Amino acid sequence: MGLLQEKLSKFRLPQHYMEQGVYPYFREIVSAQDTEVMMEGRKVLMFGSNSYLGLTHDERIIEAAVEATRKYGTGCAGSRFLNGTLDLHVQLERELAEFVGKDDALVYSTGFTVNEGVVSCLTDRNDYIICDDRDHASIVDGRRLSFSTQLKFKHNDMASLEKELAKCRPEAVKLIVVDGVFSMEGDVANLPEIVRLSEKYNASIMVDEAHSIGVFGKQGRGVCNHFGLTDKVDVIMGTFSKSLASIGGFVAADSDTINWLRHNSRSYIFSASNTPAATAAARAALQILKTEPERIENLWKITNYALNVFRELGFEIGETESPIIPLYVRDVEKTFYVTQMAFEEGIFINPVIPPACAPQDTLVRLALMATHTKEQVDCAAEKLLKCFKKLDIIK
Repeated sequence: MGLLQEKLSKFRLPQHYMEQGVYPYFREIVSAQDTEVMMEGRKVLMFGSNSYLGLTHDERIIEAAVEATRKYGTGCAGSRFLNGTLDLHVQLERELAEFVGKDDALVYSTGFTVNEGVVSCLTDRNDYIICDDRDHASIVDGRRLSFSTQLKFKHNDMASLEKELAKCRPEAVKLIVVDGVFSMEGDVANLPEIVRLSEKYNASIMVDEAHSIGVFGKQGRGVCNHFGLTDKVDVIMGTFSKSLASIGGFVAADSDTINWLRHNSRSYIFSASNTPAATAAARAALQILKTEPERIENLWKITNYALNVFRELGFEIGETESPIIPLYVRDVEKTFYVTQMAFEEGIFINPVIPPACAPQDTLVRLALMATHTKEQVDCAAEKLLKCFKKLDIIK
């Protein structure tokens, strides 16, 4: 055994939880991503999906993907920079730029590679990147690849943000990067105050709208639109794997910023481009998003109903204001056990443990779709309460 293999063989934490019978990851789904899915030979209520509008099995989107595959094939066999740009990509970029209110946009192969490729190359060694300490892992990895000075502020704490801004040299570029909706806790960035501070300290802002496109704002245009601050935010990113029922991501900004990224963002230049099917699916979903407002209305009806149900039953759900509902456990072992117990009761939820959160903030993450019913929420709440009480998480 080589030194590398010897070192890696000591990582046995997954096996520990497998032996306990509570390992929660990589469960196989053998049906469409819907409010009910087939897993391990039975139907399970799905409360762990990011398909906020319930579009992943919409026949119009499926047909758009099939037609694109027939016309263009299954892949582009190269990067956008060279041979992999289709008219579909360019059309989608124009539509996304208009949708979020920016001059231009770029489509990437995944949402992760948007943040990785954008955050890492917008600033240089003389500049600053300032992040919320609960920003998504893709933002964290993006700033790690940057040569800029990296600063963090306490989660949604504007006094902490101002303290970090005050450390920066006035003449240097300062880029504040935040999630619009934080993916584990479900709370919303204090964008009005972030904008105020950015103007005071002459900083720029990038907002990750991955979990807010299709949820917040007019026609689901995101948190920036929701607050009426699109023109005050310099860079907006989003993903296709949530509300847009596909895979991929995009960044939108002024034309000069997009021109820079088009020729300098390594994860864009050196990645194979989105498949025709994924691109066409995202375009079809975007059209549905703009023309069927009832989907977002239904999402908020079920979200507000669920928030009230879980609060009234005594669950600790933090500051969430979105379809993401954290049920705090605050114990790593119990987080795994309650996830398994819920699955045995027919409820699929996601455990959140370090490094996705602090050890004292472990939780199970429940996510809602526009297609969930009140009866499904009631069923999940009743069974989760039973599990939480059995583990003395709720007395």
